[in-house]
Amino acid sequence: MIDYPNKLNKIFDKLQKNGALAVIIGGYIRDKILKIDSKDIDIEVYGVSSFSKLESILEEFGSVNSVGKSFGVCKLHTQDLKLDFTLPRIESKTTSGHTGFDINIKSDLDFISATRRRDFTMNAIGYDVVNKKILDPFNGIEDLKNKILKSVDAKSFIEDPLRVYRAVQFCARFNLKMHSQLFNLCTKMIKENMLSELSKERVFQEIKKLLLKSEKPSLGYKLFKKLGITKEFDELHFLVQNSWNQVLNTIDNLAQNRTSSEITNIVLMLAGICYKLDVVKTKSFIIKLSDEKELSKRVLSLISNPITTVLSDSKLYKLATKVNIEELLILNRAVFKGTNNQLYKTCDAIQIRAKKLGVLNKKMPPFLRGRDILACGISPSKEFSTILEKAYEVQMDGEFHSHEEATAWLRKYLAP
Repeated sequence: MIDYPNKLNKIFDKLQKNGALAVIIGGYIRDKILKIDSKDIDIEVYGVSSFSKLESILEEFGSVNSVGKSFGVCKLHTQDLKLDFTLPRIESKTTSGHTGFDINIKSDLDFISATRRRDFTMNAIGYDVVNKKILDPFNGIEDLKNKILKSVDAKSFIEDPLRVYRAVQFCARFNLKMHSQLFNLCTKMIKENMLSELSKERVFQEIKKLLLKSEKPSLGYKLFKKLGITKEFDELHFLVQNSWNQVLNTIDNLAQNRTSSEITNIVLMLAGICYKLDVVKTKSFIIKLSDEKELSKRVLSLISNPITTVLSDSKLYKLATKVNIEELLILNRAVFKGTNNQLYKTCDAIQIRAKKLGVLNKKMPPFLRGRDILACGISPSKEFSTILEKAYEVQMDGEFHSHEEATAWLRKYLAP
């Protein structure tokens, strides 16, 4: 028996009344077998005459989104569930790219034939909700038990090069060993430069899963190197072995101290990967993954401000204008853990002081504002910025500690 939300039975009953059979398949079944919580549920529907018929059956249960209609995918959003309903189909590669497939939806296709297009045996396990029966034609359960990742079908596997990245992130997430046949298949695809047809967006999605969902992301990056994927990222490929090992230790340490923010976690992980690189190589690496300027900016700010000693109050104030100090400390603790006890303790001292100064997660607010300059009879001009920058600089140096002291400083600064 596979446990699933009871509210789905109303949908399954209606499908059955319309002569259709629902089979839960893919990641939800895999995760249930591994005793991992999962909210995304993929359901393959057999015996429905058309896609429009499937839509009409589902529309009473929530908001139906048929954005994936050409791929035979119908998304149903209920109050607390995201469901993907698919019709059995056969896919044929026609050209490069993730859209270069000829999709042939066949409602009468049997489960084994429909499932043969899937990537790995562990993702090809189904659950017949009517007969309460697990369907496992490619022995995915046995492979999971033996902690081995196998492809379902070599011919269909090579039609989507993204599956190489998926293979790596699954091995890292679930601590699996890649089957020799799959390893050779991935190596062949890499050597034939098949990864070059992938968009950076698709690649980054898989790398994020590796970094955010693995207890030891280093397992994935070791596999990247073993397969030769690091050649796609020469910034990492040519790191000396000692630096490479330090990077692997750092990302594993970061994985043990994830924050509640997904974007912060990915920023920290990328900074952990790049902290042995210079600014130029870091920019080059990030741009191969994403065009998000804010992402690049945050990563660069972390690697450009290494902590080497206890900082004075003035330097802490100035550091807070360049980087989120708490995030910087998380990164540095991951770098120093187990290698430099003194610098690790330095992070603790800096955190205590930065928190007391109120700059752990933000920069110190300026005492002096533009309205204070106006009050001195000066008209708005470019000089405003110069004055405000100078005032903030001396504030961080501790020359004044209140608004009153700041305005007194301003009058003195403006005096002829």
